[in-house]
Amino acid sequence: MLLKKVEKLMGNRFEISVIGADENWCSDKINLAIQEIKRIEKLLTTFSNESITYQINENAGIKPVVVPEEVFNLIQRCQMISQMTQGAFDISYGGLDKKFWNFDTKMTSLPDPELAKKSVALINYKNILLDTEKKTIFLKNKGMRIGFGGIGKGYAAEMAKKKLIENGVESGIVNASGDLCAWGNQENGKNWTIGVADPNHRNEIFSTFNISNTAVATSGNYEKFVMIGNKKYSHTIDPKTGFPVRGIKSVTIIAQNAEIADALATPVTVMGIEVGMDFINQLKHIGCIIIDDNDRKYFSKNINLT
Repeated sequence: MLLKKVEKLMGNRFEISVIGADENWCSDKINLAIQEIKRIEKLLTTFSNESITYQINENAGIKPVVVPEEVFNLIQRCQMISQMTQGAFDISYGGLDKKFWNFDTKMTSLPDPELAKKSVALINYKNILLDTEKKTIFLKNKGMRIGFGGIGKGYAAEMAKKKLIENGVESGIVNASGDLCAWGNQENGKNWTIGVADPNHRNEIFSTFNISNTAVATSGNYEKFVMIGNKKYSHTIDPKTGFPVRGIKSVTIIAQNAEIADALATPVTVMGIEVGMDFINQLKHIGCIIIDDNDRKYFSKNINLT
């Protein structure tokens, strides 16, 4: 049987689907996955002064902080993605001055470009210093802050999947608000069918594909945005300019791992269509679908849609 459960975790809607012999067995397994996601949330959240992320941020410009190996390794992978994307992905975005872009109805005009640029001055992944021996993280400059908004959901989905597989779940899906990983098959033995959301009607889908042992993540400007002068500005900020990215409605990444898929969706949005597609086409086993502001669709070389 297939059992699904929806739970609000990490500020997002998580839907966990498990195939098993009976409802109790499936329910027990789903609860293990939920506990695992809650554990990760405690580690990574910036909203609790008990989290390790909070401690790293509090000690910015003061001293290195010893972190659990799991967090150290995650930050190390984030740094690799920052290098690969030349800073289009950067976990030090946490220092961004929120008063510039609080995507609500009160926002009626664009900030001054010079001030916006100043607001991103503290964003620089090269100033996150890692000591592999001591397992410490040090944010070089005062006021720097890290956050895992660009990778946390994907990491949590991947870890929940690992926990489920360790506990005998051979087929399932962990869906973290559109960042999902699927493994095994449906009850009828066929691959899972995944839909890509239509950015104009987010409850509708524009295409589907069949996957197993694959992860998908979508980053779209339909989630948070503001209209100024008949132009749409999305919640994805370019770390180099301090201004929202324009021109792209959504980016969907297909990869073998939910953490990677989640982490690549935002930088491709920041890079833009041409550079972003060129970047994806150089990576093995990673596919990408971009929908631009005019609803044109772009596919990376290795995408086969049904």
